[in-house]
Amino acid sequence: MAAGAVEVAAAVVEVGSAGQFEELLRLRANAPPILRRPTYGVPQRRRLERSRARLDLPFVPPCSPFLGTMGSTVWSDERRHGRASQRTPPGFICEGFSKQMVEILNKHNIQFSSFDVFSDEEVRQGLKTYSNWPTYPQLYVSGELIGGLDIIKELEASKELDTICPKAPKLEERLKVLTNKASVMLFMKGNKQEAKCGFSRQILEILNSTGVEYETFDILEDEEVRQGLKTYSNWPTYPQLYVKGELVGGLDIVKELKENGELLPILKGEN
Repeated sequence: MAAGAVEVAAAVVEVGSAGQFEELLRLRANAPPILRRPTYGVPQRRRLERSRARLDLPFVPPCSPFLGTMGSTVWSDERRHGRASQRTPPGFICEGFSKQMVEILNKHNIQFSSFDVFSDEEVRQGLKTYSNWPTYPQLYVSGELIGGLDIIKELEASKELDTICPKAPKLEERLKVLTNKASVMLFMKGNKQEAKCGFSRQILEILNSTGVEYETFDILEDEEVRQGLKTYSNWPTYPQLYVKGELVGGLDIVKELKENGELLPILKGEN
């Protein structure tokens, strides 16, 4: 065995707590130690998996991973040493464990959102104690801690993951829900407060003149909906106006209906 290899082997440290892990990360030795995860027996691990960790964060969906990297700013492992890397496209996950977790969830068509622990140091440190789980990513379902990447891999292998995590709705089901979200629903570029194209601005002016309440959906924020709704409605352009889940038409149709005096009765559901 080479001398260098002997030195590395001698530097192996068993990490028994999150505090010890953080302390070791702060060490600046010439040959950093190789860190091992704590090894839990099955009963202890299962207790950790089932730890009740009820989250106070708003709008947390049923399945929610706390990831080391996520969002429009991409952090690589260099982040741990105070250096940021943004060479990859927005939304791409650099850090390996978080990337693997998301890949597994996406592969199983699981509906989830995420929280970037790098964006809030208080959450990053506090959640380790709150959940009694020292590493990230952490996956929660309905506010209950399931575990980290290793546990998720075990659940995937045992076919349990699909029964624990909620599935994302199929696109057609999602579009049906969206088109029925309000009695009058407008799919447009932008929103009520700010139209982002001339056609959308014109249809907003027409709807506002009727005094009828309506909701909007910004297709620029969801490419899946933007493309899928064209097929769902068999209408290739935007904006698209729906009343009680049924397509009325685009800007030209709405203009004709207004000129003919038919628009208001349709919006009120009288036709």
